[in-house]
Amino acid sequence: MSMRGTGGASTPPVAPSQPPLAVTAERLLHLSPSGKPAIISGLAGHFDRLAREQGITTRLRVCHFLAQAAHETDGFRTLREYGGSAYFSRYEGRRDLGNSQAGDGIRYHGRGIFQLTGRGNYRRFGAILGVDLEAEPELAEAPDISLAVAFAYWRERRINTAADADDVAGVTKLINGGRNGLAERARLLEVAKRVWV
Repeated sequence: MSMRGTGGASTPPVAPSQPPLAVTAERLLHLSPSGKPAIISGLAGHFDRLAREQGITTRLRVCHFLAQAAHETDGFRTLREYGGSAYFSRYEGRRDLGNSQAGDGIRYHGRGIFQLTGRGNYRRFGAILGVDLEAEPELAEAPDISLAVAFAYWRERRINTAADADDVAGVTKLINGGRNGLAERARLLEVAKRVWV
């Protein structure tokens, strides 16, 4: 075979295109460049399958979920609420969280993507997932379990409705109970919309 006229150059391989809504480590890093590699890869490895199972299959739903997740995890840098024993003691005796035993405030502090907090919530979401989070609350920090809890919480609170309306304030209220960090959540949402097009 003659190579004359081709200059000996070969055609570079074409990278396979990804589905528009695929959540990959690269895309998560575009959303939040300071994310920890272990958290980013853990979330990317499980997101698409769990999202399909929970009906988070539209651009707005994915973008709203990920913007809230990025905010709640400090840019995918932690799956554990910041603070120590003194800070977590503010949850002590909180019946609304199911904290009925001494030490519950510290033991069941915020973990996971949406900061699961309180013995009652660990028990309830653990039962939904078939994982004993009440006995082993640290499991809520594992990226796959953290995602599964977050998706269950999203479904239980019917957050798709607010996401479908592109209502960042409504989504924020359902996630966090108010307007805490709304400006940053809105900024992250705009970034997500540029990543997932």
